[in-house]
Amino acid sequence: MTLSRDGARATMPAPFGLPVVTFHLDLPYSSDCARLFAPLARRPWAHWLDSAWPASRAGRYDIITALPRATLVTRGQETRIEYADGRFEVSGECPLEVLRASLGPPRAPLAAPFSGGALGYFGYDLARRLHRLPAVARDVEGLPEMAVGIYDGALVIDHHEHRCRLWASDDAVGQDWVERFLSCLREEPSVADFALTGEVACGLDREAYRRAFARVQDYIRAGDCYQVNLAMRFAAPCLGHPWALYLALRARNPAPFSAWLNFPFGQVLSSSPERFLCVRDGLVETRPIKGTRPRSDDPGEDARQQAELSGSAKDRAENLMIVDLLRNDLGQVCAPGSVTVPSLFALESYATVHHLVSTVQGRLADGRSALDQLAAAFPGGSITGAPKLRAMQIIEELEAERRGVYCGAIGYLGWDGGMDTNIAIRTLTCGEDRLRFWAGGGLVADSQADAEYQECLDKARATREVLAGFRAG
Repeated sequence: MTLSRDGARATMPAPFGLPVVTFHLDLPYSSDCARLFAPLARRPWAHWLDSAWPASRAGRYDIITALPRATLVTRGQETRIEYADGRFEVSGECPLEVLRASLGPPRAPLAAPFSGGALGYFGYDLARRLHRLPAVARDVEGLPEMAVGIYDGALVIDHHEHRCRLWASDDAVGQDWVERFLSCLREEPSVADFALTGEVACGLDREAYRRAFARVQDYIRAGDCYQVNLAMRFAAPCLGHPWALYLALRARNPAPFSAWLNFPFGQVLSSSPERFLCVRDGLVETRPIKGTRPRSDDPGEDARQQAELSGSAKDRAENLMIVDLLRNDLGQVCAPGSVTVPSLFALESYATVHHLVSTVQGRLADGRSALDQLAAAFPGGSITGAPKLRAMQIIEELEAERRGVYCGAIGYLGWDGGMDTNIAIRTLTCGEDRLRFWAGGGLVADSQADAEYQECLDKARATREVLAGFRAG
């Protein structure tokens, strides 16, 4: 090993008795991961999984990576696999099976949440490859359904232990990746302007929302479904690169499952508070959010909103519907009897809203993997409804535009078989001089149209307030 005297090897037992040797390099710790990542921010396929520490109080690890050995981009029925040397191939297989082949058999776990593997996003519309859905909504964003890079290593910042460590595989490819990655970190950050050049417009006004709401109620009364997540899209014209916008968003609305993803076709900016699926050492966890109240600057009113949410029979019932759905999703892949609900209706507070959050856990059955669990549970039940397939069919009918990245998942699947992903809510996309984001909520039998419409506006409030500071002129 020639990279640094501070580097160390860790040899671990691996499947079939083959050793897995990894390299780690300790770097000076900094709590300011934004400054650390800034030299990479405009580099294609540079990604940052951001715990928004310390303001969110919930994050521990930040993960930074760039320079993939290969990229997997799915559009429609084809996934293009492009390698760093310019070679490429195209597959018509299920994108998750293409990803499985790219990762290969799992290696032994290491003392890092992610030391290399796949990192990127799985858009909501990837569900069309997993479920039989009609094709009604328009694709106005034109983004890939899946976009992930395959990385030889990652920089992992541990805010609990105040440690910054670079991980990579100990082979010629891994050494080359580390040297190039360190070189990128030493570059001067490039400065880019960003501005909105017009108003933020919502694709669903109050009256249109009421009509869609009424259709959902018709389906619920007819027994088609119990809950449907109905969303509205916001959009605005823009110019420039949105790195400064992401920094403003994370300052205004920090969240433990935030992310910045930079692609050749655009950027994804996420301030998600919701974990979708985490798999570590065979343990699966999901933390659905259902139940929302707005924050208030008045302490007394804020406490009243908290108490009202905690005591709301409607919000608890809505949350429980999704917990039951996710117990079923985990039960398809987890060992019989291993699925439990260690926490129901916990109150969590964020910059502009309070939420009810539950926790569902299970243990993977023998021979099953994180990718199997992703396929079984995708997309997350908290942003579809119950039963899931019928709710998705209704969403396709009532939402005029496809969701794209929104309500999909952002995160990683490591060489070791581990996984952590968010639900891509409070998430913006930027590309071709257009910025878009969404807000939505679950509708049940006793929902009220105006209250649900206002809840969507409450969820979008932090984003709209930040965007107001980026108006041109």
